[in-house]
Amino acid sequence: MSKRNSVAAANGAASSSRETAVASPSPPASFPAVDNKQKLLLSSDSGHFSLIRALHLADYITELNGLCGILSVFSSMRYCLGDPSSHGNLWTALSLLPFAFFFDFLDGRVARWRKKSSMMGQELDSLADLISFGVAPATIAFAIGIRTPLDHLCLGFFVLCGLTRLARFNVTATAIPKDASGKVKYFEGTPIPTTLALDALMALWISRGQIHDSLPGGVWLAGSVLEVHPAVLLFMVHGCLMTSRTIRIPKP
Repeated sequence: MSKRNSVAAANGAASSSRETAVASPSPPASFPAVDNKQKLLLSSDSGHFSLIRALHLADYITELNGLCGILSVFSSMRYCLGDPSSHGNLWTALSLLPFAFFFDFLDGRVARWRKKSSMMGQELDSLADLISFGVAPATIAFAIGIRTPLDHLCLGFFVLCGLTRLARFNVTATAIPKDASGKVKYFEGTPIPTTLALDALMALWISRGQIHDSLPGGVWLAGSVLEVHPAVLLFMVHGCLMTSRTIRIPKP
């Protein structure tokens, strides 16, 4: 989840949109580091490697989160191109996602520890989460056999729910009550990293050989245009839980 939004809000640097950030490029002077980074990004003459210099330490950790998600997607693709009975690439794809969660947890801690954040870092955090906890699990689901046309729509719904959930958090982070350290007190809807539960379930299916034609629940309406694997409903339900506003989960 995008923990650093709450850090930026505590620093007086959060805004409801990127347009607002451009219109008001001067955060409070008490946090010059945030101001300097923002000026560097907005400047038209920043010199060489200006983007690299504009990133904070927490941003580089966020990049590692995104890297884990990207490598997971590639591993799933390699499995689809190889021998279906060899599951090494599937296990690699799954094992990378807990590391993504570790980096997602660590970047927020580092941002609060150093009391430095950037608006670009907030966006990086959400985009990395979408790859690692949205696109990557959906790709693994495809790889293990959830791949009919209707399955594709259902998995697309799941990813879009994650996208919408992250965008909503970015917009509403400043309105959610916070504790003394600046952390939000609760999440609206389940945080997107909870898709690790789906990853664990798929790992169980792989270990039992319940993939492809042996997926739990089999296939409904086989041979028709509405052919679908009921297992994909788990992804749809999880997507709905992520976008719920009535579910409030206390943040640890």
